[in-house]
Amino acid sequence: MSVAPDEASTVPEHGTTPPERTRPRGRTTLIVLAAALLGVSAGAAVGFGVQAGREPTPLPVLAQHGLGYPAKSLPADQAPDPLPAEQDHLRTTDGNLLKLLVDRPKGARDVDGLPAERWVGLSEYAKEFEEPDSMFTSLADMDFRRNAAAVWLQGEYRTTFVNLVQFRPGSRAGATEFFEEQNAYMPYEEGGAGNDGFPIDGSGSGRYYLSPVERKAGYEPMYEARALARRGDIVMDIHVFDNKPIKKKSVEALAEKQWERL
Repeated sequence: MSVAPDEASTVPEHGTTPPERTRPRGRTTLIVLAAALLGVSAGAAVGFGVQAGREPTPLPVLAQHGLGYPAKSLPADQAPDPLPAEQDHLRTTDGNLLKLLVDRPKGARDVDGLPAERWVGLSEYAKEFEEPDSMFTSLADMDFRRNAAAVWLQGEYRTTFVNLVQFRPGSRAGATEFFEEQNAYMPYEEGGAGNDGFPIDGSGSGRYYLSPVERKAGYEPMYEARALARRGDIVMDIHVFDNKPIKKKSVEALAEKQWERL
C-alpha cells in the first residue's frame, strides 16, 4: 500500500515518477500563516473599535410566524416525520460500522493472531503505508475518526483485508481528500497498480485495480488487488493478496458487495 500524492486531482501517465508523498507542513509555512493571522487580527481590532462607537441598528421582525426567539419546540402533531433510514445516512454510519462489513465468503478462515472483525486505530492503520509517520500526520489532519476492519484467509495463501475508514465531518472533507489521493496514486507503476483500474458499478468514482505480479528470488510470487470507493464520510479500502493470479471478477464481486452494504 502506498502513501498518496499531495496533488490527487491530476491523472498520471503510466510509468511516470509519482509526486512527493504527503508531508507535514514546514516551518516556513507556519511563519507565513502566523504573520497572516496577525494582520487579520489587527484589522479586526480596528474594525471592532469603529463599530463599537456607532448606535445599534435594530433587526427587522421575522416575517414568518413562530420563528421568534426564544425558540419553542413544535407540538408533537406539527413536528416533521424523521427521515427514512435509506435517506438518513447518519443513522447508519454513526452506529456500529462493524455491522456494515461485507460477509466473508463461504469456506473462509480466520488469520492467525487477528480477529475476524475489529476496530483499527489511527496508529495501526498508518503502519500499513510505506511512510507510516507521514501518513499518521496526514490522516490526523484529515480528521480520521475510526476504521472498522475485517480479514480472512482463503485457500493456502489468499488473504483479504477490508477497511471502512471513517472521517469526522467538517470543512476539511477528509474522506473526499483521502479517497481522491489514494485513487489518483494507483495508476503509477511505482507504488501503485500501474493501470487505470476498473469502475465499481454504482459507486460513482470508485475503482478496483489488479497489480502486476511481484517476484523476488527465494519468495513466492505476490499478486495484489485493491478496491477504493467513498460514500459520505466513509472510504472503502479493500486489499487482496495471493501467490496465484487474482481473478478480476472475484475482486469486482467483492467490491460491489461491500459497496452495497454501505
